[in-house]
Amino acid sequence: MPPVPADLLALTAELVDIPSVSFAEGPITDRLEDELGAVPWLTVDRVADNLVARTTLGRRHRIVLAGHTDTVPANGNAGARIEGDTLWGLGAADMKSGLAVMLALARTVAEPAVDLTYVFYAAEEVAAEHNGLGVLFGERPDLVGGDVALLGEPTAAAIEAGCQGTMRVEVTMAGVRSHTARPWMGRNAVHRLGAVLARLDACPERRPVLAVGRNAVHRLGAVLARLDAYQERRPVLAGCEYREALQAVAVEGGVAGNVVPDRAVLTINHRFAPDRNPAAAEAHVREVLDPCLEAGDEIRVVDVADASPPAVDHPLLAALVARHGLPVRAKLGWTDVARFAAHGIPAANFGPGDATVAHSADERVTRATIDRCFVALDDLLRRGA
Repeated sequence: MPPVPADLLALTAELVDIPSVSFAEGPITDRLEDELGAVPWLTVDRVADNLVARTTLGRRHRIVLAGHTDTVPANGNAGARIEGDTLWGLGAADMKSGLAVMLALARTVAEPAVDLTYVFYAAEEVAAEHNGLGVLFGERPDLVGGDVALLGEPTAAAIEAGCQGTMRVEVTMAGVRSHTARPWMGRNAVHRLGAVLARLDACPERRPVLAVGRNAVHRLGAVLARLDAYQERRPVLAGCEYREALQAVAVEGGVAGNVVPDRAVLTINHRFAPDRNPAAAEAHVREVLDPCLEAGDEIRVVDVADASPPAVDHPLLAALVARHGLPVRAKLGWTDVARFAAHGIPAANFGPGDATVAHSADERVTRATIDRCFVALDDLLRRGA
């Protein structure tokens, strides 16, 4: 096997130093287009700020390697900084190190055992309507088809199978306005949220402790604080344990300082495992909350993205796992593997970087995880299943 390219960490740093916050991906797409346009075995197509490079060798199988070029806004971490074998900087983990691996493979694997598609797409970190992969599936599905897909999302060089779905639900509570000096003449809709939150707390899917972060909404009162003890449903699919969640994420209510509010809205986020579709997930949320609701109250799904089942049994993905002893676990967040799955393409997440530091001021990646991803993918592309 050819050695790892001289310095993938340095290549990652070069990409980090090209600002590409969502909706400003033009410069990094220009750089990638220049690089890939010079590779003789690739054909390159650009759709807005989405770039697709493909081989057309007539192989039996086609592998799609995909990664998003955008980042969240900087958090005091714009620009790359390398110390030893660690690179700090915006997008280092999510996911310019994954892009560096893809770019290196595209420039070096001239005679793969499979046909290859490299997809560099924009606007993943913002609303789904802007997602560049969605644009490509809508406008040029011929460019992004394949037998399997691997997304370079940060997984610390493990395989994260499938992804969970996500649903945002608004629960609106009705009340009656009155002067706060005479509250008994009205009904406080904000106070009524307590029953909903108590019901959430009594839900069977309870969680012993929040693993990452601290939910400020949960600190509003004793009932909300007890949501920190929420225990989620944990289905096991294809050996991967998914951990669902039901979390309060926002509260809106109040009219004026001397008026009893007649309307209060609680926003809930539900992360559901791939053995549930959006309809089943919504039914579950309604089942949990219905005992709290009365005439005039409302539950409304305002956003939903489907889950994706694990697909590590596909021969190409199974070969990647087996030959390199890769850990396989569930993807607890939502990623664009769901877009591929919706188009009948089995997909998984595999990239350098640690997802727990993505979007943080301390975002970083190590040389070892970048090199491990390159070696495993290089072997897969050259040998196939």
